[in-house]
Amino acid sequence: MIQIEEAQDILVKHAKRITETEKVSIWDAKGRILAKDAKADSDQPPFPRSPLDGYAMKAADLENASKENPAVLEVIGKIFAGYVFEGSVEKGQAVRLMTGAPIPEGADTVIRQEDTEEADGKVSVFVPSKPYKNYCPKGEDYKAGDVLLKAGSVLNAGRIAVLSSLGKTEAEVYRTPRVSVIATGDEVVAPGETLAAGKIYDSNLTYITMRLKELCMTPVISEHCSDEPEVMADRIKEAAKISDLIITTGGVSVGEKDIMHDVADILGAERLFWNVNIKPGKPTLAFVYKGVTVLCLSGNPYGAVVNFELLARPVLAELTGNKSLVMEKKKAVLNNGFAKPGGKRRFVRGNLEGGNVTVFEQPSGTISTMADCNCFIEFGPNTPEASEGTEVEVYVL
Repeated sequence: MIQIEEAQDILVKHAKRITETEKVSIWDAKGRILAKDAKADSDQPPFPRSPLDGYAMKAADLENASKENPAVLEVIGKIFAGYVFEGSVEKGQAVRLMTGAPIPEGADTVIRQEDTEEADGKVSVFVPSKPYKNYCPKGEDYKAGDVLLKAGSVLNAGRIAVLSSLGKTEAEVYRTPRVSVIATGDEVVAPGETLAAGKIYDSNLTYITMRLKELCMTPVISEHCSDEPEVMADRIKEAAKISDLIITTGGVSVGEKDIMHDVADILGAERLFWNVNIKPGKPTLAFVYKGVTVLCLSGNPYGAVVNFELLARPVLAELTGNKSLVMEKKKAVLNNGFAKPGGKRRFVRGNLEGGNVTVFEQPSGTISTMADCNCFIEFGPNTPEASEGTEVEVYVL
């Protein structure tokens, strides 16, 4: 039996970073990893622009302007955002303009509308100004040639907006990992099927598939397989042709129907480890078949959850280069006590709010409390009863 960290290191060591790239629409780029630096082809803004509604003019015309002694200027035009003024502002002249509109040639300041009054083609200005006050210069945001996003950036809404501001409709990204998910267990049936005597509905396949989608990956295979070693071995042979990682659930303990050990033998696979010092999910098996890691998770519903989050996510992080896929650890204070940490290193369901966490104390075979679970609470081996107010370490989902 090995420790979690040792299992993680072994799995990561056998994960090969994906270097293949593809171009995707920016509308489909959320969560993808940028493969090349994104550089600006032009300045932004591409012209001096007004940050407010008002009037563009020369600051020199406003010397000593006040409410009692306003500067009076001739209004020679009006500009809305998206349009330009054909001409130049000379001494004694002003142009009415709206927020975002280009500042016309010759003007070096913008006075907000509230500090003016227009009548009969003239505008009275009640405040003085200095050159380039309320003036957004060309290239204020960025200049041509600036690197705005580094290769390796995880694309979120803000970064995709930056690409959009560069006029990009596509992003060159690394391809996502090809992950296959295969659940075993003759006792489970797919949702929607008739629930015969002795059967239960499957949740493991659903959880892992949906978590992959939440992590911006869609499995290339998501299916159930019967408890027959030869059948499962054939499924893995086919999945290995198109997968970077294969995840199975169930069949990893020592019962007659725990087939994954036989599957590894049939395949002639290289075994990496079996049994991890963790509760739930101890009987975890990992092997490599034709260069593809096969991670065999517990069939216990919550055990499969813990195995996936703690063991599969570091592999996905290594494949993608996205280190944020590894679970974040935080300190928190228990809102309620936990009476039975047990002899093994244990990960318990919890709900984290701010710096406090509530323990969900239910058997590992249940799945209902996963609805509100947003973290795991770790209790070390042989930890005594944990009381309310105890500081603990949590792993954020």
